Formats: sequence, structure tokens, C-alpha cells
Amino acid sequence: MMQERVLALAGLMQALKQVRRIADTGQADASVLATALDSVFRIDAESPEAVYGGAGDLRPGLLLLRDYLGSRNKDEALPRLALAVLQIERRFVRDDAMARQVHDGIVATQPLAERLGSSHPDVLTALGKLYSDTISNLRPKVMVQGNPHYLGQSDIVSEIRALLLAALRSAVLWRQMGGSLLDFLIARRQMAAAVESQSRLG
Repeated sequence: MMQERVLALAGLMQALKQVRRIADTGQADASVLATALDSVFRIDAESPEAVYGGAGDLRPGLLLLRDYLGSRNKDEALPRLALAVLQIERRFVRDDAMARQVHDGIVATQPLAERLGSSHPDVLTALGKLYSDTISNLRPKVMVQGNPHYLGQSDIVSEIRALLLAALRSAVLWRQMGGSLLDFLIARRQMAAAVESQSRLG
């Protein structure tokens, strides 16, 4: 159902907006960051809403998606990043060994996240290393642009990679629910209606 499907795309946009924000300013929105990172560890959630803790927690992403679909997006790099992650997702799911490695790495990090919180620096470091060891080897690479001062700091880089992992998790969910790259590019009217409906519910 498109209404549930767009939640995954909202999760993707929301995570990538934080990537853009951190790359430019070195700072994340703590609650939005937590929503994205928590979703990484909800591997067997029973619904898209449960992946993110509830549709209300995706309101920022739904508004970003609404702006993109209505051609009101103010950050041109954001849809390009989203497209890059959706393309990487296709290569990722076809690589069984890598998908297993990522799954096992997330499961191994979960106790740490439960003890310290998903956005704790130690968790960000573990997720960032997992991304670096696996997904960053896929081509074409997801390129993040921003302020060189921040992009040169290892803790910032780990945070960005952890968020890219969260974005990939949303891309996988989008595909699992029947979404496609073509939908993202051309099915704007259907998705816009679903986003408006979810925005009212949220």
C-alpha cells in the first residue's frame, strides 16, 4: 500500500537530510538522529511504522518528501543523495555475503546500542566502521559534500556513515514494500497523495 510505502521513503529522506546537515554544520538534530539510528536495529519490526517508532517520528521526512514531490525542494543535493542510495541498495541486496556481514554487524552492535543508546559515539563508531568495511566498497560510491572542516573529523565521518546505513535500511524497506527507483522518479502524483494522507495522520 502506497501510504505505508512512503514511510520508508520519508525515513530515507529524513536520514539523508541529517547527513547534509552534519556535513555542513557538524551538528545533528538529536531526536531525528535517534529515529534514524534506532531504525537500523529494528530488523524484524512488524510494520513500517514500528521500524521508525511511529509515523509521527517521520513528520520531518514526510515534509521533505512532500517538498520534493511538489518541486519545492530547497536542497538540490538531497534528492541526488537519495537516488544514489536507492541505486546502491540494488547492488547491496544482490551481494548475499555483504548483506549477511551487515546483518551480523548490526546484531553484534545491538547490545551496545541498548546499553548506551543508538546515537552514542561508540555505537556511531561501530556502525560507521561497518559501513566503511562493506557498503562503501559498492560502486558508484555515495558521495557526501559539505564543509571540509567537519568532513575531516573522524567522529563526524562515523556519524555520517551510520546515517547512510540508516538510509540504506530505509531503501531496503522501500523495495521490500514494492517501491522502485522508477516510482521515486516518476510516480509523483500517487506518492504525493500518500504523503499528504500520512502527514495528516502523523
